[in-house]
Amino acid sequence: QVQLVESGGGSVQAGGSLRLRCAASGSVRLINDMGWYREVPGKQREKVAIVWRSGDTRYGDSAKGRFTISRENSQNAVNLFMDRLKPEDSGVYYCNMEIKPTGSLHFEYYWGQGTQVTVSS
Repeated sequence: QVQLVESGGGSVQAGGSLRLRCAASGSVRLINDMGWYREVPGKQREKVAIVWRSGDTRYGDSAKGRFTISRENSQNAVNLFMDRLKPEDSGVYYCNMEIKPTGSLHFEYYWGQGTQVTVSS
């Protein structure tokens, strides 16, 4: 059984910063990519940032230059530092990991439960 647990959401004024963290627990053997996605009502869940096992990263257009994704391989965790936040960054942030559970031959994608980020103007 694999679980992703997120923390660090909250409310902040525009221009402020927040740090999100997501840690995988349970029968984790190997993790490929780790990412963060944002969901707002009425829109599709969109990619915010991804980091691969190699360390390469990719950001959505709205996150470039303001957000930084990083991974802690020893902790099976991924962080997202969000700076110079804007009201349009508000939404529910979900982490996502491609994980090979112990005893499995295949990788599967897992999602966290989501954490709310609210940026006020």
